[in-house]
Amino acid sequence: MVISNRPLRFIIATLVACLPLMTFANPEVDSVKVHTEVAHETTEQSHEGAHAEPTDVKSKIKAFIGHHVLDSHDFTFFSDEVEGKHYGFSLPVILWDNGLQLFSSSEFEHGEAVAESNGNFYAINHHDGKIYKTDASGKIIEDEKTGFPENERPLDFSITKTVLSIFIAAILMVLIFAGLAKTYSKNGGIASGAGRIFEPVVLFIRDEIAIPNIGEKHYKRYMSYLLTIFFFVLFLNIFGLMPFGINVTGNLTITFALAIMTFLITNLTANKNYWGHIFWMPGVPKVMRIVLAPIELLGVIIKPFSLMIRLYANIFAGHIVLMSIIGLMFIFKSWLGSSLSFALSFALSILEILVAFLQAYIFTLLSALYFGSAVEEHHHEEAH
Repeated sequence: MVISNRPLRFIIATLVACLPLMTFANPEVDSVKVHTEVAHETTEQSHEGAHAEPTDVKSKIKAFIGHHVLDSHDFTFFSDEVEGKHYGFSLPVILWDNGLQLFSSSEFEHGEAVAESNGNFYAINHHDGKIYKTDASGKIIEDEKTGFPENERPLDFSITKTVLSIFIAAILMVLIFAGLAKTYSKNGGIASGAGRIFEPVVLFIRDEIAIPNIGEKHYKRYMSYLLTIFFFVLFLNIFGLMPFGINVTGNLTITFALAIMTFLITNLTANKNYWGHIFWMPGVPKVMRIVLAPIELLGVIIKPFSLMIRLYANIFAGHIVLMSIIGLMFIFKSWLGSSLSFALSFALSILEILVAFLQAYIFTLLSALYFGSAVEEHHHEEAH
């Protein structure tokens, strides 16, 4: 079907001409009401203190984004602010504090109540979402200089939202690839069913990442880890795009653990040629070897650090930007501004899907590069 340009231009020109008539701000009465409410809310906040709940729209959006990127002890699908109800499910809290303390996170009432277990009282700090030991009042004392809580913090082994997401990703991987392995054995090495979707990705990681960067002689030793880390990061990145507030790979402790595993595998499987290039580089004057050895050793530590920061920063920043753009819809209060915010957030969500795959690919590729440098064979040219 062909559409003429002349009617299309007329429609666009008409819409542009009508924009000033359709994008009026709130009426005068509403503006007065809003100013009165803001002034009243400001007065209430000044009486309630610095830790009062936000009441204006911008502060609520900022607080919501802050809670979205933090881990939590329950899954909340949506909340009703009018009735003060939260719809979701609680997760188990497992603490070690003079013995095992086990109870449901529902006792915290989304951080508004104090939980009691065997005569001990615990409260959730709203700033970091962590559990601290308190008295019956649930007061958390903060240091005046640093702002960090001074309360004792028990060892926390709770099944949080992040931990549950990791379990789900692990179970999905086991089910998917165990089924893929069964289809290979039944169909004579030919994948069937859902395995056909993942087989090209597995072959891509083997042929385009593992073999070129590690070599055909050693790549099989690392294939299980490379496949695991790729799909693990990918699934968690995809989970982060769901509207449940899951931000696993945007958590610095998670990316730190993944980077540490790459660091340990690289250095524990490295050959003597790898360590020789670090501490006593061939083809370099002896005086320069002494100078360059600490620098090369520092590079061994910087490599996993860059892995950690790259994955964390890209995913965390994506969550912040996307949630901020969505929040603009509630600030503009006009069909044009809200529509533009919605369109931009939709486009950014599509881009985040690409970023989810790209970050999993980059983490796997860099891990393969580090493994390849660790098992690289000695070159005869360097001896001369």
